[in-house]
Order: sequence, then structure tokens, then C-alpha cells
Amino acid sequence: MEIAGKKVSRLGLSTMHLAGRRSWGGPTRRSTALELLRTAVRVHGITHLDTSDAYGPHLVEELIREALAPYPEDLLISTKVGMVRPTPDSWSPVGKPAYLRAAVEGSLRRLGVERLDLCYLHRLDPEVAVDDQIGVLDALRDEGKIGHIGLADAPPEDVRWASHYARIDVVQSQLNLKNPNDPLLDVCRTAGIPYVASQPLCSGELAEDLAAALWWVLDQGEHVAVIPGTSSATHLEELVRVVAGLDSHPPQSDAAPGHPNPITP
Repeated sequence: MEIAGKKVSRLGLSTMHLAGRRSWGGPTRRSTALELLRTAVRVHGITHLDTSDAYGPHLVEELIREALAPYPEDLLISTKVGMVRPTPDSWSPVGKPAYLRAAVEGSLRRLGVERLDLCYLHRLDPEVAVDDQIGVLDALRDEGKIGHIGLADAPPEDVRWASHYARIDVVQSQLNLKNPNDPLLDVCRTAGIPYVASQPLCSGELAEDLAAALWWVLDQGEHVAVIPGTSSATHLEELVRVVAGLDSHPPQSDAAPGHPNPITP
């Protein structure tokens, strides 16, 4: 499927778990995290990595650069800005334009790129006008520092509202069998916007039946990609094996069969 101008695997990888516990601080073994990133891209052919400046904070973007730069041309690295982490348990949206601009500059520096292929607003800040938040990202796109703009975990009305001020290229939202009712699925389908499903295994609650959980999410439409997260090479291999086998051996379910091979573009 195509996301942000690149053909990518429908199975992507969230890098949230590559930081320390609760996505705070560094990994227990930095070498293990670096090897996982290299294996995902170079061995398993995953071409969509999802990260954020809030993971670590900042540290996971640095891990991606250390592991993979110079990057393959077909690799899409999406990052997010607009969330601060004063403590391990605190996630606070900050949408002031000056802060968002500085955050984008920081991500550019840590990832070692001149342009972010896909930059999400991690959350809309309710204390800042939507047009100010989206406007600065659009200005950065005009300046060539952002290629495509995404919104993460925004309700449909906010996506529609933001679209009045700039083109929204991708939407990311939580979707899984325990949280199956997201109206953004149809909003994105109608608008032709890729929908990136985060937490398809519901933070591990659905891990006992990977095939059924991932099949259900991917079967919601050809515009849907999944980004499960892991810090385990064994779990990553299992995810790849399960998703690659869904075409030939879909699990028994009430969902309609038939979608493109999720591990290939």
C-alpha cells in the first residue's frame, strides 16, 4: 500500500517499546534494540517504522539513526511531535507553533535527515487553536522540512476540522478486537486517506491469537496498515510469519476474506 508517497509493507513496526519501561529512558540493552531495527528492515523487509520524539523521550529517534542510516530509499520513517513527557507517567500535548517548529527541527537532527517523510501531530492541544497547530506543520511542509502531515488519535470531527486548514495525508488511531468501533475507518476510506492502526494487539491482551487479531484489523480495508510494537526479536519474527501467512491460511472468522499480502507493498 502507499503511505506518504511510498509503497510500504502493510505490516509496520511501532518503535515505542524500544525505549525503557513505559517508553522512558534507554533500553536495557542498546545493542539488542539496534539489532531489532536492523533485522526488521534488512531481514524481514519491513518498510514502515513508526516513532515519536516522546519515546525515550528523544532516544528512539537516535536509535533509528544509529541502526539504519543511511536509510534505504524505500523505508518510511514516520515520527510524531507535540507531546511532552515531564515524568514517565505523564503525556501532555503541547501545540504552540513555536514548540512544534522546534520539535520538528529536533527530530530532523536526531534522525539525521533534511526532511521528515511523515510527521504526525501526536495529539491536538485543546489549549491552542487547531489552525495554529496545523498551520505551522503546513508551513514546514512548504519549507520542505516535512513531506506529509498526519494526525494521531484525533476524533473524526478534529480530522475534518484540521482538513480545512491543510491536507491531512495519514491518520493513525488505535484499532483492535477489543476496541473495534472507530468511525475514522470510514472517514479515511471515503477520503482515500491511509489509516494506520496502532496497538492492534491491545497492548498484548490479544497476543495469544496473533493471527485472528491481525487478520481482523487488516480485513477492515485495503487502506489499513498495522504497526504492532515489540522489543523482542522472537516476537517480531512471529508477527512477520503470521502476517505473511494470512493470505494463504486466513483464520476462521466472520470477516469477509481477501486482501493483499500484508507484508508486501
